[in-house]
Amino acid sequence: MTRDISAEFEAHLKTGTTTTCRCWWVLRSDGVGLGFTDHDRLLEFEDKSFEPTAGFNARVLQTGQGLNVDNSEIAGVLSSERIDADDLASGKYDGAEVWVWLVNWQDADQRHLQFRGYLGEIVFSGHEFTAELRSLTDRLSSPVGRSYLKQCDAQLGDGRCRFNLDAPNFRRDSSVKRAESHKLLYLDDVLELSDDWFAYGTLEVLDGANQGATARIFSDRVINGERRLELSEDLYFAPEEGMSVRLSAGCDKQAATCRAKFANIENFQGFPFLPGDDWLMTYPKPKT
Repeated sequence: MTRDISAEFEAHLKTGTTTTCRCWWVLRSDGVGLGFTDHDRLLEFEDKSFEPTAGFNARVLQTGQGLNVDNSEIAGVLSSERIDADDLASGKYDGAEVWVWLVNWQDADQRHLQFRGYLGEIVFSGHEFTAELRSLTDRLSSPVGRSYLKQCDAQLGDGRCRFNLDAPNFRRDSSVKRAESHKLLYLDDVLELSDDWFAYGTLEVLDGANQGATARIFSDRVINGERRLELSEDLYFAPEEGMSVRLSAGCDKQAATCRAKFANIENFQGFPFLPGDDWLMTYPKPKT
């Protein structure tokens, strides 16, 4: 991101009597873009519209040279009709991309991109929320590289694993027969597959109030003619009878599972014969 400011905008800022405001553009994970400004009227530029709202503002943006991580926060009140509490809580804003401009509201061509990044943790308090702003350089702090483990460190179906999840029985569509809670679901089909076939896999909701939501499957069992799925986290809305779901098989990252369940041992990305901690405690013994 450039730090340059146009000569016209710089001259305006040096007058000491400015007509500036901030504009935010938020691009959600589902592709929906929303614009907001702390000015009192609608502003438009770059084919985007920025809605005036008093309940949405960013705290001081700190920027630095080099690869310093420039983080801040957005604080807001659920006052805009375009910010829905259910959308926030159900994860549609998680990881959303964010752009922040300083704009001369009398001439929107005079503007400066102050920040580009994405949303981090979102915290609720009554009708208010705060969302952490994380800069693009924040991702450089994530660990990179491989770890030497007995378990596989690839993701099932990725470029290193190479397993085709579209193979028969490894991805199945079904519908919910009933639900005991937001994370305990029952199906009346997919009964021919063994217990825990989908454990560590994913459930994707295809329709209804939870459409687009994904959850990790903690365990699954066939009990009394029903397949019982327990999710690792709650679905935001109560699961509906007949809700369509897509199940993807899971992997526990063990070499034996890779060989027996997926017949994919040639692409196993772990080190199953790596010595354990007991090996470090061994010592030579005299021959008797």
